[in-house]
Amino acid sequence: MELEILKNKDNKSVFVIDKINSALVNTLRRLIIAEVPTLAIEEVEFQKNTSALYDEIIAHRLGLIPLKTDLKSYNLKEECKCNGKGCALCELKLTLVAENEGIVYTSQLKSTDPKVVPAYLDMPIVELVKKQKLELEATAILGKGKQHMKFSPALAYYRGYPEFVINKDSNLKNLANELKDIITIKNDSIKINDLSKWNDKYENICELNNVEIKNSEEKFIFYIESWGQLSCKEILLKALEIFDEKLREFESKLKKAK
Repeated sequence: MELEILKNKDNKSVFVIDKINSALVNTLRRLIIAEVPTLAIEEVEFQKNTSALYDEIIAHRLGLIPLKTDLKSYNLKEECKCNGKGCALCELKLTLVAENEGIVYTSQLKSTDPKVVPAYLDMPIVELVKKQKLELEATAILGKGKQHMKFSPALAYYRGYPEFVINKDSNLKNLANELKDIITIKNDSIKINDLSKWNDKYENICELNNVEIKNSEEKFIFYIESWGQLSCKEILLKALEIFDEKLREFESKLKKAK
């Protein structure tokens, strides 16, 4: 297997994986979305809420706030030494007290762990008018996307590496004009200038100009767009670690079945 990083900036990573098959690439995608754990607010206790929104609506909004996650410091509740009762190793407390007129933002959430804060500090929670107040305590836990999508760390997807098939009816001159910033055509050969930006729109333009696109079944462009809880590198490494664990578990059960 070969790996080439095309883009790794902010919360987006794009890379090419070669000498692999679609089953393994899709397994990696599913592990990222459903198995890589992150912290998210699970329970909210309201001391006071005189805003225009019901407790349930605010609690739902709080649950969808991406929280910076430190995987080394927290355990899944089902794997914690406290047996899921709740302790400092599997739970995190955040508080919010707001009574000033205006919009309440995620930056006003106070965490007991300075490493775990909202990934985006300017997300609005609710708007208060004069004499309204919001006071609450929230409990965040580590969870997985297969339990609830609020725990999912990223959007992950892939496409087969594009291979161009030029024939006698291909309008290369018009194609070069339409995609002048995207591709380079030289000696009846098409090269994509930036693979990280390649998408279905450009493939459709190629087909309209009678240039056939064949997507490779052994080489893929893989995209990870993090929601902010973890970096793309952390997400990918954790997904591979989980994959190894599942393979070891499968091997162990297979040996016992003999």
